Amino acid sequence: MPLGRIKTIFFDYDGTLHNGIKIYAPAFRDAYAYLVENSYAEPRDWTEAEISYWLGFSPMEMWKRFMPGIPEETKITCSGIISSTMKALTEGGKAELYRGSIEVLSYLKEKGYHLIFISNCKSYYKEAHNRIFGLDNYFEELIATEDYGYLPKDEILASIKHRYEKDIAIVGDRFQDIEAGKANGILTIGCTYGYGSASELEDADIRIGDILELKKLL
Repeated sequence: MPLGRIKTIFFDYDGTLHNGIKIYAPAFRDAYAYLVENSYAEPRDWTEAEISYWLGFSPMEMWKRFMPGIPEETKITCSGIISSTMKALTEGGKAELYRGSIEVLSYLKEKGYHLIFISNCKSYYKEAHNRIFGLDNYFEELIATEDYGYLPKDEILASIKHRYEKDIAIVGDRFQDIEAGKANGILTIGCTYGYGSASELEDADIRIGDILELKKLL
């Protein structure tokens, strides 16, 4: 698909525009401490690299994969701990976009691209980051997968892509983003600087090592 035909771009958020590990790692550690205190897990130190693997999963999918054997109510409690810590850190000014993120979004909007935010996150997270970073100055729509009952991104894209002008691209750092693009026949741009492994982005049509590279491509 020629890049010159692209009219609409879906953007993942954490690991693509936002350096989410800054607020996710402390939140993850708080939740894990709760599991240890309640005898659901053994004490251990978690590196940021280990924790970052879970960025990109919806909360439901993360707990299903991370500790499938713990009670559902404990998963809900831990998810709430993560949400509370991330919210406090975000509102405390600890959230951090990657260098160049706003520059790129502004550039693409000025060039007439339709920009859509789509993230495996909770609605409060989307709204909090919108307040802080003014995301709706650039994005025509802000989609948290919680808004769609945590449906996978490929299913959400399939249900809404008809709203937007073709041709379409998706930019993201995880396999969920690439799979969503492939399933919907749209151009995929993989961000190698994010939290996905190299193998997750092997099938991306294009790979970039810095968000600013989009200014050269589009």
